[in-house]
Formats: sequence, C-alpha cells, structure tokens
Amino acid sequence: MESATPVIVAIDGPAGTGKSSTSKAVAAQLGLSYLDTGAQYRAITWWMVSNGIDIDDPSAIAAVAGKPEIVSGTDPEGPAITVDGVDVAGPIRTQEVSSKVSAVSAVPEVRARITELQRSIAASAEKGIVVEGRDIGTTVLPDADLKIFLTASPEARAARRSGELKGSDVHSTREALIKRDAADSSRKTSPLAKADDAVEVDTTELTLAQVIECVVTLVEEKRAGK
Repeated sequence: MESATPVIVAIDGPAGTGKSSTSKAVAAQLGLSYLDTGAQYRAITWWMVSNGIDIDDPSAIAAVAGKPEIVSGTDPEGPAITVDGVDVAGPIRTQEVSSKVSAVSAVPEVRARITELQRSIAASAEKGIVVEGRDIGTTVLPDADLKIFLTASPEARAARRSGELKGSDVHSTREALIKRDAADSSRKTSPLAKADDAVEVDTTELTLAQVIECVVTLVEEKRAGK
C-alpha cells in the first residue's frame, strides 16, 4: 500500500462537542498524529497557578509566559503532556485549572508562545496530524488541508461534559460552558470562531461513532483529492 499524503486536519469548536474523543479516534483510525491544544493552555495555566502567578494580572502572566517547558506527546492512544519534565495529564483537568484557563489563554504573549509550539509540532508530523482546539483553522494552521468545526446545543454539551466531570450537575456545567464560550469568543486575540472554509458538523443528535465516521470520511475524501 502506498503511503498516503500527509494531511493536516484542524478540528475546532466549543467544549462538550465531542472534539477530543472524535479527534483522538480519527487520528488513531487513520494513522495520524494527534494534538490537544487545549491541554497545552491548561498546562501553562497549571504552571501559573502552581507558581503563584496572579491570574488576574495579564502583565504578570505575560512576563513569565516563556518560562515553562511544555512537551506534548502526539500519540492518539495516549497523548502525554509534561511541564518542566512533570507529567501533568491529570492535574490540568482539575476544576481550579478549568476555571482559570480562559484568563490565561487570553494573554497575547501566552497565545503567541503556544501557537508557535503548535505550529512546530504540526510541521514535524510526518504522516499528518489532527489538531483540535478553538482557533486552529483560523489562526494556528490557516492553511490546514481540512478544517472542521464541531457544534452542539448547550444542553447536549452540558450533558456530555457533566458525564465526564463525575458528580457535577448539568445546570451548573451548562452555565460554566456558556460563560467560557463567551469569554473565548470575545477575546481580542484568536477568538473561538469558525473558519470561512471549515465544514460545520452539528453533533447534537449524533452518537460519537457517527461523528467519528463523518470526520474520517471527510479526511479520506480530502486525501483522495475530491
């Protein structure tokens, strides 16, 4: 079998649309690398919190944005992430980090640093890569071969997210999601937005398997040059 042309796939969308599960599964199925850009923003946020940086002071955040050494593994079966050599895959998913990631991510120096990291990872992916986030198709990889924007109703997203966050109720999860989307959509630097040339996939009524199948088909069509 001849090796397929490397393909760069950008998958954007708000939280709770099935972005991570879909991206990982598509990458694994098609033999591509995988990058969770949200984890990188969570990692730098975790570092700021751990080092006592004032999250309400953008200039304090900007001053140290270059300090943490963030290394992202790109294996879809087990995407590792370390900060200064410490495995942070677990700690970055805490409520404390979740509640602060929008503020840290909005700082232009942080975005510039992480965007550069993301571009270098995508450029070095020999077989191609699925990159998921919120500004991949618009800012990070505007020349991606395929851009997909996943959406779903706030209710569906909250139900999924509260299923992931054990013991959290759907109502408060929905409020938190809407608040975070508003923050991320209105920030000045690289807001959460759908690229003009992105394919929108509404996952509200779809199972995860159906979303994965849909995206795999889109990637295969792109590879076949349709």
